[in-house]
Amino acid sequence: MNIENTVGNTPLVKLMNINPYKHIKIYAKLEFFNPSGSIKDRIVKHIIEDAEKRGLLKKGGTIVENTSGNTGAAVATIAAIRGYRAILTMPDKVSKEKQNALKALGAEIVVTPTSAAPDSPEHYVNTAKRISAKIKCSFRINQYDNLLNPEAHYLSTVSDILEQTGGKITHYVASGSTGGTISGVSRFLKEKKPEVFSLMPDPVGSIYYDYFKTKKINLDAIGTYNVEGVGEDHIAKAMDFSLVDDMIQFTDQNAFGTARLLARKEGILGGGTGGANVWAALKLAATLTVPSVIVTIIPDNGVKYLSKFYNDEWMIKNGFEL
Repeated sequence: MNIENTVGNTPLVKLMNINPYKHIKIYAKLEFFNPSGSIKDRIVKHIIEDAEKRGLLKKGGTIVENTSGNTGAAVATIAAIRGYRAILTMPDKVSKEKQNALKALGAEIVVTPTSAAPDSPEHYVNTAKRISAKIKCSFRINQYDNLLNPEAHYLSTVSDILEQTGGKITHYVASGSTGGTISGVSRFLKEKKPEVFSLMPDPVGSIYYDYFKTKKINLDAIGTYNVEGVGEDHIAKAMDFSLVDDMIQFTDQNAFGTARLLARKEGILGGGTGGANVWAALKLAATLTVPSVIVTIIPDNGVKYLSKFYNDEWMIKNGFEL
């Protein structure tokens, strides 16, 4: 057994103190129990194993990927075990903790401007493509457009959830960047329990909310935001909007404030995306009049953000309420 064998089967815990709705049960799936500290271990393991089987990734090869940090950590972890070189590109808003963790695992990182437009050569996705094209026999995880991403969640994450809730889940809440988590889990749930309602929180500044509501790309909706690993400035092919019943927008303040509340009231030290997911789950719970079971995701560990929104000085400096 090696560390890869510990991917998945993460805990599902009931929120005991911040949920005021007695007829609603809210459960949080703690994906930071995966070995590299996030839900991305599931997709990276699945994609790499498939690449090896198909001969796309061979011994001593190089894995290149664009990441907001968590997919990069999963790549770096598995690359270290299997003897691959890892080169990871990321926007400069990625926390120093994440960047340093990747380097500690032996990965090479390339930091690009967060403000770079999707069609800019400096954009972190385009940078990864350019690097990969220059390296013979390199392999890109391609998490945004690789349909093996949602497939990984279809095959593993959702079975965890159904088993841990005894099949009683009525509502599922998960934000998206690649869209793999919300799409893969929702697809399986709707096949088995079509009545399950899927809600996707999306940050103000992401392209997804407007696209979901209007079915049109609104470039004016694209803006900058501080929360990492969620929302997007382009439409990812791994994102299946037909599986989402509704979307709700959140702000950095919503995400960071709820993450800090989770830590202080529930003992759950999660990332900003987890805060956004729980914020949305609470908003959803407020609208429900019958007993329900809501499951949401805490994708990564808050230790990765101690220099950012868990730091009071950082919060004040950036105009957020404590």
